[in-house]
Amino acid sequence: MAGNVSGAAGPISSLSKLQSLNGLFAIYKKQGPTSADVLNKFKETLLREAGVQNPNSRKRKKQYLKMGHGGTLDSAASGVLVVGIGNGTKKLSTMLTGSKKYVAVGELGKATDTFDATGTVIMEKEFEHITRLDMEEKLKAFTGDIMQVPPLFSALKKDGQRLSVLLKKGHQVEAKPARPVTVHSLTLQEFKPPLFTLDIECGGGFYVRSLVDDLGKALSSCAHVKELVRMKQGQFTLQDHVLHEEQWTLQSVVGALQPCPEEDQRMDSPRSPQIPT
Repeated sequence: MAGNVSGAAGPISSLSKLQSLNGLFAIYKKQGPTSADVLNKFKETLLREAGVQNPNSRKRKKQYLKMGHGGTLDSAASGVLVVGIGNGTKKLSTMLTGSKKYVAVGELGKATDTFDATGTVIMEKEFEHITRLDMEEKLKAFTGDIMQVPPLFSALKKDGQRLSVLLKKGHQVEAKPARPVTVHSLTLQEFKPPLFTLDIECGGGFYVRSLVDDLGKALSSCAHVKELVRMKQGQFTLQDHVLHEEQWTLQSVVGALQPCPEEDQRMDSPRSPQIPT
């Protein structure tokens, strides 16, 4: 199957089919790599299957495939990563603002500079005074329409560069101002100090890491995110919709694709396949 794109009819046919797709679907992002790294690996896997020799999705000169993701997951997080292909990339902005669900494991007594387990511990405080009831009571203040300061280590940008990148380069970075975010629901699932587990449903622009850091302070202690899983983004759930790495094939994408509505198709765009939902 592998070889030059201009080779056998099979690879050309596969590439044409891949390039004709328009819509949204979801893949699984594992813990460790960045969201961009996962998307690039996914893209290269599909291009290889389609017969593109030595595909490099980071090189923009020869773009075989139009693809993007709808909402960055921290490198330490895992879960649902929504992908747009073809005209589906135009729908990704709705993924950024739409509803998301997370399960977060926090650890009391330690604060880190990144607000998660990848960072350096910058503070340690007592946490034995905190009860389950205390935490449940404090969570009420973080539910609904609230103001939240994003973490310094984030995908937000200053002068075109991510704050996290600037910090790693040693630049001084000021915190972004507090901004309105929405928390639809917030429940304490487990409480086994120093660990606790939260179920969160929120709107766009919300940072779970900031929530956990703020919660630790509100409890007269400190805390950071130990584990984070995105369970749902828009209509895509971890349980029912994501393609895991062993499913990264053209056939699986075609089966999982939620096509763009007909009115979104353009005269110069390839026609999307009719796929049963």
